[in-house]
Amino acid sequence: MPAIHQFVAGFSNGDAISNEACVLRDIFKSWGYTSDIFSEQRRILPELRNQARDISECIPAADGKDVVLLHLSIGSPVNERFAKLVCHKAILYHNVTPPHYFDMVNKQTARDLSRGRSQVEALAGSAQVNLADSQFNASELAELGYANPRVLPLVLNLDRLTEGLDKRITRKYATGRKNILFVGRVAPNKKCEDLLQAFLYFNRFVQPDSQFIQVGSFAGTEPYYYYLLARARDLGIDNVHFAGSVPQAQLNAFYDCADVFLCMSEHEGFCIPVIEAMVHKVPVLAFSAGAVPETLDGAGVLFSEKDYPQIAEMTNRLCMDQDLRTAVIDGQTRRLQRYQQRDLASELQEHLAPLLQS
Repeated sequence: MPAIHQFVAGFSNGDAISNEACVLRDIFKSWGYTSDIFSEQRRILPELRNQARDISECIPAADGKDVVLLHLSIGSPVNERFAKLVCHKAILYHNVTPPHYFDMVNKQTARDLSRGRSQVEALAGSAQVNLADSQFNASELAELGYANPRVLPLVLNLDRLTEGLDKRITRKYATGRKNILFVGRVAPNKKCEDLLQAFLYFNRFVQPDSQFIQVGSFAGTEPYYYYLLARARDLGIDNVHFAGSVPQAQLNAFYDCADVFLCMSEHEGFCIPVIEAMVHKVPVLAFSAGAVPETLDGAGVLFSEKDYPQIAEMTNRLCMDQDLRTAVIDGQTRRLQRYQQRDLASELQEHLAPLLQS
């Protein structure tokens, strides 16, 4: 039986690419193909090694009918192995964060990202089908010489966002305070220090009974995390909570408690959390950078300058002005419906058709 396999640089819980790879694996199996996910064994969490296999075990069939899809996002030996495969190949590009963001935080990550940028350039022409999860990313591929890059938005399992709430989180945070939420890794490109600065104005001059919550892993960015803790202390804001990586039910509860989702990130290839905020009917206020405007697709509220007093005032309006809040949430609901009405499995099948038919 022909196979459609996937290569990922790493495989872990809560990781966007890992989650999408699982969704795509189920789709490929529903089409009647054998399908496995491959990565370096050392990059697969031990408890997930029944869900992903070591890259050395992927040996495409000699008849050339197998397809391998590479999720391209960072420098990895996986990318080099993909280049050497003799089979039908496709690339799904998630963008590579500019390495300079990590120069002072994690030298190894900066090197991996720099290597990733070089590998993206080197892989141009290596696959018959080139996909990207946003036009922002597709344009970058086109500039690097990739032939006819097509856009396939991230294929997400949104059902998990409504499968249950951790009531302990609800009891702790749904106390009447205005909760300003950001979900994403504690990473320098996310500009978490700008989130703290905006919250300082909101908390001190606009809405004193408020708290800021960030949900996301700081594994590998510990120096940046400790800098943020020190920054919050220096600013004199005590009601800041870094929740770290949390189980799905806790994440759902944090969204459920949120009054506004605030994003100050400077580099995003898609930005899944703004979609997740829409599911939970949390108004999104976001800096216009990377693929964020494209993912919002006319919904939410965008700003192009980091004017902290104005951001604080708009945050408050989204909390308190019910007419504005309702209008923004209605716009986000329509955008979410546009996303959910797309048959992304069929779009994927159409993009891969040249490989599957052959």
